[in-house]
Amino acid sequence: MSGIIGVIPSRWGSKRFPGKSLFPILGKPLLQWVVERARQARALDRLLVATDDERICAAAKKFGAEVVMTSPDHPSGTDRIAEAVRGLAADVVINIQGDEPLIEPTLIDELGRALAGDQRWDMATAAAPIRTAYEMEAPSVVKVVRATDGAALYFSRATIPFVRDAGAPAGLHWRHIGIYAYRRTFLERLVQEPPCALELTERLEQLRALWLGCRMKVLETNDVGLGVDVPEDVGRAEQALRQAGLA
Repeated sequence: MSGIIGVIPSRWGSKRFPGKSLFPILGKPLLQWVVERARQARALDRLLVATDDERICAAAKKFGAEVVMTSPDHPSGTDRIAEAVRGLAADVVINIQGDEPLIEPTLIDELGRALAGDQRWDMATAAAPIRTAYEMEAPSVVKVVRATDGAALYFSRATIPFVRDAGAPAGLHWRHIGIYAYRRTFLERLVQEPPCALELTERLEQLRALWLGCRMKVLETNDVGLGVDVPEDVGRAEQALRQAGLA
């Protein structure tokens, strides 16, 4: 078994923005922007859209995406991608968020190659430097602390590491970027385990992986992405796409 598969989980029933996958962004469905960006990643051997909704399936096929229909009962995107790749040949599976129209193709490549090129890692993800007080304090901005080799030590909605004394070293605070690469064997183990106490407390699924002893590589990036979480984000996304010269 070999290869790297990218999977974009997509569902209709977002609580804060129902149907956002097909909401038009500068004339194209949000999902189409994500697919077109992900297609530019050179490390992917295959790219799938995983959905439980016939409307999303039909629209994605219309703009040329390969679609896998999955169960409507999955509690998370991780469970959905695990079903989507079942029976497919791949060592590495990358979970590409379906609401990130500016996803950086080179970051997808780096995550895939981090696992494909080093068997020590079970997963890989990314983090960007925290630059503002708002990012430092906001619970919606997830922080990550890493070991010297880049391994994730912990994720939290709280400010970590806590600075007790003045004069602490700079560059210790990083915000997590929600894209994941999984070694196939670890992905299959992860979705078989129930949520752990830390995950339920912080509402962070990646803590289940650490709870299980996962070796998770955290790559550094300056790309914080732009998630379309609520209707109010559409205008910001359109402006960002224009500024990036993509529209």
